[in-house]
Amino acid sequence: MDKKTVRDIDVSGKRVLLRTDFNVPLDEKTGRILDDSRIQASVPTIQYLLNHQAKVILCSHIGRPKGVYDPKLSLSHVVARLSGILGQPVAFTRDCIGPEVETVINLMRNGDVLLLENLRFHAEEEKGDAFFARALAKLADVYVDDAFGTAHRNHVSVVGITKYLPAVAGLLLEKELNTLGGLLKHPAHPFGTLLGGAKVSDKVALMQNMLDKVDFLLVGGGMAATFLKVRGFEIGQSLYEEDRLETAKALMKKVDGNGVRLMLPLDAIVTDDVSESGAYQVVDVSQIPKDKKIVDIGPKTIDKFSKELQKCQTVFWNGPMGVYEIPQFSHGTSSMAWILAGIDAATIIGGGSTAEIVINMGLAGKMSFVSTGGGASMSFLSGEKLPAVEALMDK
Repeated sequence: MDKKTVRDIDVSGKRVLLRTDFNVPLDEKTGRILDDSRIQASVPTIQYLLNHQAKVILCSHIGRPKGVYDPKLSLSHVVARLSGILGQPVAFTRDCIGPEVETVINLMRNGDVLLLENLRFHAEEEKGDAFFARALAKLADVYVDDAFGTAHRNHVSVVGITKYLPAVAGLLLEKELNTLGGLLKHPAHPFGTLLGGAKVSDKVALMQNMLDKVDFLLVGGGMAATFLKVRGFEIGQSLYEEDRLETAKALMKKVDGNGVRLMLPLDAIVTDDVSESGAYQVVDVSQIPKDKKIVDIGPKTIDKFSKELQKCQTVFWNGPMGVYEIPQFSHGTSSMAWILAGIDAATIIGGGSTAEIVINMGLAGKMSFVSTGGGASMSFLSGEKLPAVEALMDK
């Protein structure tokens, strides 16, 4: 990585504003944290700062409050869990800027930790407002960005603030960029990419950017319907992107030209009732009824994908294989997770819903790396510049 990190600067005795990604899922009724993996991921950088006697000021967002205070999206829900993980008290302020926050910070001692309230309670955060950027910058001497999940955004707390403070990467951001960057520069071969999710449009840039790097492209999920239609299969009532048919066709032609093996489902689970009580059947992709829709990959596809993945030395996975939220349509997705957890290869999970799946299944520890950013990882692997990374100081 060609950007400075927290290791490259002196933080001792400094007020360090650390942008974390504490956008954790909460129980709507109790506010209980359902998954603290993003908090855990921030610990190495926080601990580094504490070990070097910094005053650690944490800022983050949670949810999408759209510039309005919402107690259900308060970062106060994070304080107790974070305190327990760090083994020390974490102070909390009811705002993220202003005189009261400044007063609390002025009383901090080296090694103290303070968590500011949700940045997105201020609409200016997402608008890139310069006044808000200066107000945040006023709180600290140094800025450290460790929120990879927001690196593709142009928000104040990841881009605007870098105009007013020395800005470097945290240890998690560094690890994300180095790990995902390794997929683009020097993956071990054979290299397989497993893609799912609803839309081709969400993944087409990634597929195009990685065509000269991968050996296999395995496609499931809703996006497979668009490719199957291009190949002339009846896809029934399955959702597909009509405006992406030509894109998919051109991509398939390019795949063939690059010598990459594109594997689509051989069979599928279909239904006319996408619910937990809906009847379903397994059919070959050449026999999908006109009144049914695809909701998961079938057993032949699971077996085929499994055999191909077991040949790989590197695998990148992003996107479920079906309607994972409904138990009877989740088997394809969970099967892929178990397969990747058991193979002897570098297994990289591309954040977002895919990360949630492996975490909920208790398999995150069996993967080589689980990214904390869905949209950010997609943007990075698509060859796009990440605004928050570009804004940091160069080495």
